[in-house]
Amino acid sequence: MLVHEKIDQAKGILREEGIDLWLTFVRESEVSPDPALDLILGANCTWQSAFIVPAEGKAVAVVGSLDEARIRETGGYEVVGYTKSMKESLVSRLESFAPRKIAVNYSENDNMADGLSHGMFLTLLRHLEGTPFSGRLVSSESLIAKLRGRKSPDEIRRIKKNVDLTEELFSRVSPIMKPGLTEKDVAAFLLKEVDAEGVETSWERELCPSVFTGPESAGAHAGPTDRRIEEGHVLNIDFGTRSEKYCSDLQRTWYFLKKGERKAPRAVTRAFETIRDSIALAAEKIGPGMEGRDIDALARNHIVGKGYDEFPHALGHQVGQKTHDGAGLLCPEWERYGNRPYIKIEENQVYTLEPRITIPEYGVATAEEIIVVRKSGGEFLSRPQREVILI
Repeated sequence: MLVHEKIDQAKGILREEGIDLWLTFVRESEVSPDPALDLILGANCTWQSAFIVPAEGKAVAVVGSLDEARIRETGGYEVVGYTKSMKESLVSRLESFAPRKIAVNYSENDNMADGLSHGMFLTLLRHLEGTPFSGRLVSSESLIAKLRGRKSPDEIRRIKKNVDLTEELFSRVSPIMKPGLTEKDVAAFLLKEVDAEGVETSWERELCPSVFTGPESAGAHAGPTDRRIEEGHVLNIDFGTRSEKYCSDLQRTWYFLKKGERKAPRAVTRAFETIRDSIALAAEKIGPGMEGRDIDALARNHIVGKGYDEFPHALGHQVGQKTHDGAGLLCPEWERYGNRPYIKIEENQVYTLEPRITIPEYGVATAEEIIVVRKSGGEFLSRPQREVILI
């Protein structure tokens, strides 16, 4: 089971990081979820609950009595139930492990490692009052970054399954697209196919798929609108599916021929070829031990060197159980990205590569591919788009 796999992996990372124990502390996780629970539990809990993963020894869950059976079914933990207060059981278990460093889920840089709310942090401190453990808390940021980033063969299989399905759905949408349809029409077709396949969209359905047509489109991270496709438009779709708890995230670019045209204008093809080549360059050069800023700079400099403006976002993000997964980011040294440009790239991390170029009077040229980092470079999980799709 994946939960067992990730708990065992977490233990190895704890030893690597010199941390004795990892404590995930939550309550009402269905409405106030900690992203870490997706990896190490795969279930929800109601009352205050502590999930303890030690560097050595069996993982322990201290949970409310009515949650015991549910948590025990996950199979990853020795389960300790409580009725009135968890304090005694929590402290007793910590004393049995005698940790010098306890990682808890707070982070200034990585939202995926920032699941411990301020209120729960104060509650935890109250439980630990009078013990030495209250002064031994450290951030789990590095631990969670590695745990989310280092994909197992089964995790990669699940991502690849969704990549293949997303590409299949892209192939189904091309024949139905034509001038006069709206962005919403195209999105509705894809959503119907998603439902027919019995899967979910990678992010909220209102924005997935995102469809953008022409030079006046709303742009990235906006939902489809009533804007109609016209001849001479460049159209992009940003889309992914989710099944077996893992996601894909791909983009493709189409061009709608004007009457008399047999191919896209040179302005469109040149921009797209620049995008395509920058992705290929980044995939070729990426490798373990590099920093995210290094790979972003390769693609960014290639695009700027061709006379285009730099794209206003990171080159790529990790993909996993969430569309934006893990701390490592292929991004420039901008204040908004905190320490993420400097995080080391690791083998078996899965990244998107998604630069873009605005083409005046036409729209946006882009592609988004997914790679897994190998020692020899980036291995494509997607089939890279080589040329603009003509309609």
